[in-house]
Amino acid sequence: MNSLKDIGEFGLIERIRHKLRPGTSVVKGIGDDAAVIKFSGDKYLLLTCDMLVEDVHFSLTTATPYQIGHKALASSISDIASMGGLPKEALISLGISPGRSVGFTDQLFNGLRKLAAEFKISLVGGDITRSKKLVINICLTGRVKKKNLLLRSGARFNDAILVTGRLGGAGRGKHLRFRPRLKEARFLVNKFKINSMIDISDGLVQDLAQITRESNLGALIYQRDIPVSARSSLKSALEDGEDFELLFTMSKNEARRLLKNYPRIYTTPVKMIGQIIKQKEIFLIDKNGIRRKLGLKGWRHF
Repeated sequence: MNSLKDIGEFGLIERIRHKLRPGTSVVKGIGDDAAVIKFSGDKYLLLTCDMLVEDVHFSLTTATPYQIGHKALASSISDIASMGGLPKEALISLGISPGRSVGFTDQLFNGLRKLAAEFKISLVGGDITRSKKLVINICLTGRVKKKNLLLRSGARFNDAILVTGRLGGAGRGKHLRFRPRLKEARFLVNKFKINSMIDISDGLVQDLAQITRESNLGALIYQRDIPVSARSSLKSALEDGEDFELLFTMSKNEARRLLKNYPRIYTTPVKMIGQIIKQKEIFLIDKNGIRRKLGLKGWRHF
C-alpha cells in the first residue's frame, strides 16, 4: 500500500476531496483558501483554519512566542483576504508542554491579541491540550459580499497575472513578521474586476498552479517581471513558501487601468508578471527569452 509520502500532500487532499459529499449549505468546499457557506441574502460565510507546528512552521530557536502568535493569526487572515472577504471571529486551539512558562504563553497570546485588535477580529474560544511540541491552530470565520467572492477557478484565458509585494526571503524571517494583505485585497475587489485570487503560502509556481488547475488553464510568466526580494534569488521567489502576498488574475484592460493609476496599493507595490494561456502547463520566459516548462516545486509537507 502507498504511503502518504508516495501520494504527496496534494494527492492526499484530492483523495479526501473526492470522498466528501458536502451538504446543500456549502457553496465551495475543498479547493480554495476558505470554504464558502450560504449565510444571508447578499453575503457568504467564509471558514478557514491554519495549523502551525514546532519545527515545521517555526523553530523556537529563531522565533519568539509573540511572533508565533502573530504568524498563526496572520496566516488565516491572509486566506480570508484572498477570498475577497473580511475576517470576523477566531477560535484558537493550542497544544503545549506543561513545562512552558506562563510568560511564554502570555507573549504568544499577546501576538494574537494585537493582530486581532488591529483587524477587528473577536477571539471567542478554542481548546488547550498537552503536547511535547508547540502546536497552534486557528479557525477563522469571515464574511464576503456575494459579488466580491474570489475563487481560484475564476481565471480566464488571456488574463493578466499580477502579484503584490516582493517574493522570496522566508528563510530570513519574513514569514514571522509579514502583514496580511487584507487592505490591499479589499481595495482590489472594491475598485476592479478580479477573476481569481490566492495568497502565496506554498510558493509562486505551486500556488499559480492551484489557480490554473482549478481554472483548467495554464500560465506564462516572465523572469524579468518577477519582483524578487532584496538579497533573495529567482529560485527563492519561484519556490519559497510563506510570502503571503496576493496572486491574482484580471483582464488585461483592468490590469492596465490598475497599474496606470495604482502601481502601489497604499505602500504595497503591484506587478504584472505574466498571462493565463490555454496550454495546461506553467512556463517561464527567462532573461534570454527562452521559454521553459516549470516543475511544480514549492513547499509541501510530504
